[in-house]
Amino acid sequence: MFANRLATAATIAAATVVFALSALMMWIYASEPRTGSFSAKFHLTDHLGRPADQGLFKGQPSLVYFGYTHCPVACPTTLYEMAGFFEKLGDEGKNLKGYFFTIDPERDSQEVVNGYVTAFTDRITGFTGEPEEMRKVVDGWRVHAEKVPDGSGGYSMDHTLTLFLVGADGRLKGVLPYGTDQDGALDKIRTTLLKS
Repeated sequence: MFANRLATAATIAAATVVFALSALMMWIYASEPRTGSFSAKFHLTDHLGRPADQGLFKGQPSLVYFGYTHCPVACPTTLYEMAGFFEKLGDEGKNLKGYFFTIDPERDSQEVVNGYVTAFTDRITGFTGEPEEMRKVVDGWRVHAEKVPDGSGGYSMDHTLTLFLVGADGRLKGVLPYGTDQDGALDKIRTTLLKS
């Protein structure tokens, strides 16, 4: 009798795990960006105070990341990795651009974004703007960005951790999931963005 209960409990636990993993995979698939062009129009400010719009995606390939400066791990890790990609690619990646779009414009002013991106490399341009303008970019890229209260009156941001690979034609060519090893990331950047 005890063995039957134990077997039933194990079956229920296994089914729960399978269901949870299936739901997670469906959520990841549904939120995965599709290759194609980015068409939302926006007006932002870069980290040096210069105006920027959707035209910045055309002309040169780019690595595009959405994050925020108060992010404890994923955002600084990704920008550090981007700086490493530029260094490793050297002259091969001289035309490759790096873009960081804040998802937290309430805290990430132009000055804050400037201090943040320049701490990693001079090859990444940061962008901020009015919340409505930032929302246009986030929604246009189908990026998840949601404010999460932390219980002490502050908040963090739950967001997509993907690094987007954008071709010189302004079209999304692929993605690098968070945690991709450097060699694999460099191979994908080379084959997706730097090879004709």
